[in-house]
Amino acid sequence: MKAIKFTGGIMADEDKKFSKQLLGKTVVSKNGKRFGEVGDIIFETHSGELIHLVLQNPTPYIEKLELEKDKDGNILIPFSAVMAIGDFMVVAEEDII
Repeated sequence: MKAIKFTGGIMADEDKKFSKQLLGKTVVSKNGKRFGEVGDIIFETHSGELIHLVLQNPTPYIEKLELEKDKDGNILIPFSAVMAIGDFMVVAEEDII
């Protein structure tokens, strides 16, 4: 499994992903707790900065955490919490609570 780690700086072309490759990926904590899947991605239109992941099929564990939600009640995960993308989207749980 090849994972993309976000460390700030320039990404090589082979490390770039299309949004359609991220949609549906399972979101897990670095400790392996399953949160749900990526349902959508929210970004800033002027800069292209990724802001949030919209979680679909949230697990009971993540629903108890009282995280930020959009107007439709979907759970939002800050993109800044994403640590790596491979077979799973790995997030730092301490960065979302």
